Amino acid sequence: MAEIRNVEMEIFEIISNGGNAKSTAYEALAKAHEGKFDEAEEMIKTAHEELNKAHKTQTSLIQAEINGEEFEKSLLMIHAQDHLMTSISEISLIEQMIPMLKRIHALENQSN
Repeated sequence: MAEIRNVEMEIFEIISNGGNAKSTAYEALAKAHEGKFDEAEEMIKTAHEELNKAHKTQTSLIQAEINGEEFEKSLLMIHAQDHLMTSISEISLIEQMIPMLKRIHALENQSN
């Protein structure tokens, strides 16, 4: 018996995992502002784990479509894609900001 795909649930997984990734990255940025760089780096790793979950679900949907499975392309699907891409972009920026904060923090400590 063929498995019935719950596309709407998969879409919500993309939104949820993408959102978790982005919020965790912002928490990492907050830790970096506090000078807690080890914690920030661990949180970035966690953010990537969440992104990987979202990406895995997205890839599964793309592969299903490539293999001829048809399902409705909804506004919710578009929102999930937008949400995921925004999360990826913001996390990339945050990853660039943390080392800058580390250098600023080191310079501030040198002058004190």
